[in-house]
Amino acid sequence: MEKHSLLSLFSSNPDKYYKVSLFNEKGFKRQSCKLCGKFFWAIKDRESCPEHDNYSFIGDPPTSKRLDFVNTWKELSSFFRKNDHEIIQRYPVVCRWREDLYYTIASIVDFQRVMNGKIVFEIPRNPLVVPQMCLRFNDIENVGITGRHYTSFCMVGQTCNADAPGGYWKDRCIELDHSLLTDVLGIKSEEITFVEDVWMGAGAFGYSLEYYVRGLELGNAVFTEFEGDENNYRTLDNKIIDMGAGLERLSWITLGSPTSYDATFGPIFKKLIDIIGIDIDSKSEFLSRYFKKLSEKNSNYENDPRLLKINIAKELDLSYEDLEKIVLPVETLSIIADHTRTLLFAISDGSLPSNVGGGYNLRIILRRTLALLARLGWKLDLQDIMDLHIEYLKPMYPELKEHKNDVRKIMQIESERYSSSKERMYSIASSMRESKKKPSVEDLIRMYESDGITPDLLLETGVIEKIPPDFYVKLAELHTTHESIPVPVIEIGSDIKPTKLLYYEDESIREFDAKILKILKGKYLILDNTAFYPRGGGQEPDFGTIEGIKVTDVIKQNNLVLHKIQAPSNDLQDNKIVHGIVDNVRRLAITKNHSATHILNSAARNNLGSWIWQNSAFKDENYARLDITHHSALTKQEIKQIENTANEVVQRNLPININVFERSNAEEKYTFRIYQGGAVPSNHVRIVNIDGWDVEACGGTHVNKTGEIGLIKILKTERIQDGVVRLEFVSGNKALQYVQSQDSQLLHIAQSLGSSREKLIESFDKVTLENDQMKRKFRVLINRFSDNMATTVTHQATKSKSGLKVYGTFDDVMGDDYYIALGEKSINIDPFLVYVALVQDHERIKVIVFVGDESRKIIKASRIAKEISMKLGGTGGGGTDKFAQGGGKDKSKINECLKNLENLITNIDSSEKNG
Repeated sequence: MEKHSLLSLFSSNPDKYYKVSLFNEKGFKRQSCKLCGKFFWAIKDRESCPEHDNYSFIGDPPTSKRLDFVNTWKELSSFFRKNDHEIIQRYPVVCRWREDLYYTIASIVDFQRVMNGKIVFEIPRNPLVVPQMCLRFNDIENVGITGRHYTSFCMVGQTCNADAPGGYWKDRCIELDHSLLTDVLGIKSEEITFVEDVWMGAGAFGYSLEYYVRGLELGNAVFTEFEGDENNYRTLDNKIIDMGAGLERLSWITLGSPTSYDATFGPIFKKLIDIIGIDIDSKSEFLSRYFKKLSEKNSNYENDPRLLKINIAKELDLSYEDLEKIVLPVETLSIIADHTRTLLFAISDGSLPSNVGGGYNLRIILRRTLALLARLGWKLDLQDIMDLHIEYLKPMYPELKEHKNDVRKIMQIESERYSSSKERMYSIASSMRESKKKPSVEDLIRMYESDGITPDLLLETGVIEKIPPDFYVKLAELHTTHESIPVPVIEIGSDIKPTKLLYYEDESIREFDAKILKILKGKYLILDNTAFYPRGGGQEPDFGTIEGIKVTDVIKQNNLVLHKIQAPSNDLQDNKIVHGIVDNVRRLAITKNHSATHILNSAARNNLGSWIWQNSAFKDENYARLDITHHSALTKQEIKQIENTANEVVQRNLPININVFERSNAEEKYTFRIYQGGAVPSNHVRIVNIDGWDVEACGGTHVNKTGEIGLIKILKTERIQDGVVRLEFVSGNKALQYVQSQDSQLLHIAQSLGSSREKLIESFDKVTLENDQMKRKFRVLINRFSDNMATTVTHQATKSKSGLKVYGTFDDVMGDDYYIALGEKSINIDPFLVYVALVQDHERIKVIVFVGDESRKIIKASRIAKEISMKLGGTGGGGTDKFAQGGGKDKSKINECLKNLENLITNIDSSEKNG
């Protein structure tokens, strides 16, 4: 059963599902649309449902009040507060509590949690209203063009649990929403139409009533009553009201402005227009006519906005070009305002523009914005535009100001990266224009993916005449949701009691007795209780023994712990009492590394910026790593600062407190920063609190105080992918051993230099200077000596069957500098010469090839170097027609290569002629 079938099912019994008391009180009658067959409720008789209406409110708003975006929220929040609703702060736009989503796409997502593959609703107040900013990237190409599409928008979420104290159901919901429109905004009941519909998503669904005024959908009240899918469902334990209304649209309906962007970004538009120096106010009447016509025809030209504009231009007695001159600045302003607001919220909440994950779409809209500014020649600073958003939105979202400097820094870095690559992008665009080849949508996607070239830039440079309408949709689809990685599952059965986890009851337990409940595949033991910590959350498992047999792996499936033993044993049987011993050294080392991970994560955030989140982590006995979200590779100074800060926390010997909270209480008390390791699939959250430093939801083992770690040492950092930096580190005894090893190596170097550790740098600099001076003198000697040797080389060269003169040699004493100088001088003397030198460099044999001017007409140095390198066990060489290098490690092939050099060159010559 699909959505259409569900709608038919619900609509077949309207009194049960759709009819509410307000309809009787106000005289709303159920009617059927003669165009699409949908059912709707309206006071006036209508031929069709409002989905077929034009935006007749443009230039003629049906409300008694005129409210911009922020003031509309003030009116709405005041209304709901008076009607006993708790007004709560928005949730982050980065959806940390759902593994399947990058961004918050609807207000109801705030309260959805995934447990055992099912969606559960956790509503912190009942009832409540939230001004939830949402991010969606499936309409990028429509933003600015239609007057109503956004990549970020505020969904006013009216939410309640109907079966909990304070809850209500559909009668009260529709009564409130109707009152909001009529009593607060001043819209007459006759203007309102309710359309029957169905909403499905995230494993839950229900029937819904969408409400429209003059063609504009203002809200959708979903009565979520069922879970499962359309083929297999049951009634929810608690029915949920999920009303979502677009704040941008509610403001727009009160102003009747040409576009919703005028209502949403009014003060921002005014300041930007003053900076750019363009006139839009005088065109307001024309723009109202244009966008009215756009709403009339938009559904007929969804896939070709250019053709739509051409038709509207004819009706307005304009050429397409004249129409574009008027509307393009308005469209571009709208795109810039929308995209910068989206970036502001996303970066403030910890997401970075990048080439991976959710950050991919952020980079798309950022580069699109920069390309549009360049195309119109507008001198606007994106960081300043974001400041305008922060100031305007301060009454609704005061928290944005806290991240102002971080946002500016990220925007500056990203803008500079785009600017630095523009010369290369324009060069590619120029080549395409000269070739006159028209790229397909797939070509455009490939160009953006590989070179960062936006279609706006190609439009600016004349490569394309228009941007394909489905370009941004297809691009966004590539990077919308998380891909889940399947985890291997061992078949167990459902008759086994959950394993009692002793490591949570008393972390110090290392020996215990337990009963074997089941043995799987002869090597996986399920016990009634265990002190062995299983692999999870990036922490590697405990090792040890059970009845003297080594435990080599420990895994957890749902609420059962499986112990993998090294070899099957006939002594182990179901129901037998066994003795387990946990490897204490390993457990302590991993535990210290885990606590050190939390400390380092916060140390990185405190030193680098609020955008730092844990991307992933790995904690083993001898090594640990932490991947963080960061825009650039770390400098030596940043590494030093992070390490120093982390060790200061260790030295402060802060207590580490571990408590279990209801998930909603933990989120409210500690914010969504707790989800550094990802979402928690349980309504009970184990919180690890390093007092005054770091708070995270974590199921791992930890020390009691930070001082027990002893020392944290960062071994290495690297940028492993765009937007992610890896820190490799050790802690505790392993860190001490590393430092001692480094100290021993420094002592050895100092003694080799005849110096002390205190004067090591001074001695090293002196030796380096002397070495550089010797190298310069050696190069002078090489040049003088090679003049005479070059003549000898030309005389010793032998003539091959192909007519080329060939010289080959091997040396394990002189360096490659000598043979490079000698080869170049030799081919200058004899242009028919092919010169090959094999030079031993430690364990590797270097291949050096020079080919003279006349020989290059027949054979190339790069081909010779490649062939010889492969015979020496290498992967190939590289270089030019004149000079090339390569190498390999198979010393046994040296003589063979030199002996068969003439044949090799003859064969290469023959193959190139035949090719």
